[in-house]
Amino acid sequence: MRRLPSLLGKSLFLLAMIATGAIALHVFSFGTSSTESDLDHQRSFNEGYRIFSLTLPAQLDFCGEKVPLELLDVRERLDRELLVNTYWQSNSLLAHKRANRWFPVIGKILAREGVPDDMKYLALVESGLTNVVSPAGATGFWQFMQPTAESLGLEVNSEVDERYNVERSTEAACRYLKEAYGRYGSWAMAAASYNLGPGNLERQTQRQQETDYFALLLPEETSRYIFRILAMKAIISDPGRYGFHLRDKDLYAPYRIRTAELPTPTQDLSAFAKANGTNYKVLKLLNPWLRDNSIKGKPGKTYTVLLPAEDFDKAVADHEEE
Repeated sequence: MRRLPSLLGKSLFLLAMIATGAIALHVFSFGTSSTESDLDHQRSFNEGYRIFSLTLPAQLDFCGEKVPLELLDVRERLDRELLVNTYWQSNSLLAHKRANRWFPVIGKILAREGVPDDMKYLALVESGLTNVVSPAGATGFWQFMQPTAESLGLEVNSEVDERYNVERSTEAACRYLKEAYGRYGSWAMAAASYNLGPGNLERQTQRQQETDYFALLLPEETSRYIFRILAMKAIISDPGRYGFHLRDKDLYAPYRIRTAELPTPTQDLSAFAKANGTNYKVLKLLNPWLRDNSIKGKPGKTYTVLLPAEDFDKAVADHEEE
């Protein structure tokens, strides 16, 4: 009598496995059948795949300045950049992850220098918050050309390139943007000047007798520029609205760091790193503005470098997953 439930259980189990296999085979056959008609294939696609247009924000501002969404071309230009960045998911996901690490650093400097917080999205659009070098030679988070960087007080040579220093380059960007704002009285125009160059923008304002960014006909890149910034601001400020779902643990954590003085000359940066409890890789990771294996500098000059704090390991792991 004790064997009957066991045999019954085994029989039911076998029947369930056979049924499951039959269903799986049917699904597999349906998905790969060479006899499936084009109409069935199209119907399967339409039932299983969805792409949605976007509902534009009812209102939007840039650095506290109202964006005139009542204008037809403004709405369409914003729609374009929102679509591009919503459906270029990998790029927008990486932007969001990196922003969690770098926006606190950049935002603190912007606030201290009296520049609106929205300008952090300018750096994001310029470089993706990576130390890229453009084909023209623009470098770093803020994409400075060497002459512009030097005119703004950054050191650029074969040993030290402060365009790669997030804090120093952000301070330089603030100087540029505040000067441009003083000229135009508009942060949108200051940002346009950053992209197009002050001379080129000045020629357009004189030709068109306009100083409103949204009323100017500008080259394609500059015409899209503010809208690319606005799109990233909208998506990162409210990711769920655009279909992005990130957990806190998915975001790249700010680096856990301490500071130290790097004297000049220092003949061997690897030895300096070891003497300070780290290695060459991490030293360069935290200080990419150090461009050589040694630094001569001016006699007696010192540089402040970032070094890992004791609990840095997790931050390094987050970075390497990128």
